[in-house]
Amino acid sequence: MANGIHCGIRKNRTKKDLALIYSEKRATCASVYTTNKVKGAPLTVTKNNIADGYAQAVICNSGNANTCNANGIEIAEQMCDLVAKELKINAKDVVVASTGVIGQVLDITPIKDGMAEIVKGLADNKSQDAAEGIMTTDTKLKEIAISFDIDGVECKIGGIAKGSGMIHPNMATMLVFITTDCNISSKMLQKALSEDIKNTFNMVSVDGDTSTNDMVTVLANGMAGNAEITEDNESFKKFMKALNTVTVNLCRRIAGDGEGATKLLECEVNGAKDEQNAKIIAKSVICSSLVKAAMFGSDANWGRVLCAIGYSGADVDVNKVDVYFSSQKGEIIVCKDGAGVDFSEEKAKEILLESEITIKIDLGDGDAKSVAWGCDLTYDYVKINGDYRT
Repeated sequence: MANGIHCGIRKNRTKKDLALIYSEKRATCASVYTTNKVKGAPLTVTKNNIADGYAQAVICNSGNANTCNANGIEIAEQMCDLVAKELKINAKDVVVASTGVIGQVLDITPIKDGMAEIVKGLADNKSQDAAEGIMTTDTKLKEIAISFDIDGVECKIGGIAKGSGMIHPNMATMLVFITTDCNISSKMLQKALSEDIKNTFNMVSVDGDTSTNDMVTVLANGMAGNAEITEDNESFKKFMKALNTVTVNLCRRIAGDGEGATKLLECEVNGAKDEQNAKIIAKSVICSSLVKAAMFGSDANWGRVLCAIGYSGADVDVNKVDVYFSSQKGEIIVCKDGAGVDFSEEKAKEILLESEITIKIDLGDGDAKSVAWGCDLTYDYVKINGDYRT
């Protein structure tokens, strides 16, 4: 069950600022965290709480990151205690997260005052309320749920996410909460998540800044009734596919809703010597400010793509590189064997005016491939971040 309310952390009363997710049964739990050395206090508390591989609730506030605060750990622990008392569960079974401004003291009072209300309103149809409660500069809700089959038993998996700015590899680059009724051990759940993020959340970039509070958490309560997944078998592969369907969808939603963004960019690299080189190139292109700006202007400036490949550090023969731009309006080749080709600027403009653009790169060096997601760089990105705190 889930819920989201406005408790008073944010001044704007039309914005929800507190979200709660609750499993009626204690669930196995897995998480991955930001690689930033400056970490929000909630991450430290969560890591300690779920060291045993279990959790039953997730509490998350927006409007304040509870990071770089002298009493941050104390506040995060108090949030867990408040949830535990109201739900009558163990405080160590609570995942806690915060998102918002860094370096401002988080007052526990509005959270304390709102706890009874948010618990009372828990329901199985309030995913959207919870998703709204974790949003900051996001302009779109990010949620998805699917069903899948394990040994003839229907299982479900769903997730909500927030992420618009301070989005950059590596792990994680946003707040994501995923829940499933599949029966899977905490060890295999952690393995599934840790493997999945390598090709999903670690391949998303909006602005080159890795946040301090990023976390992806999965809760699996086993209530679907399938035989517990305890090893890397066919059932585990089916779970991995379902998890990946959810995470890729959320990656695309996060990238497409980057701060000030007007376009989702996908960089698809094929023909690499190995996966590592493919990933390096995909990330380099998607992170290039010049490529992002060109996509905003619908300018088929393919030289910027080659430039990003060249400085990426990847092992690549630039004289074999082909580049294509594609969208719903079609596909056009703009570079062949590292050199420009004649192409219609009008057709290229038509392709790049779409809201979802794919930059396809063929390296001609092997069979490895990778995909990364990002967005265009617009005037509004500067506007949003110029006065974010004040």
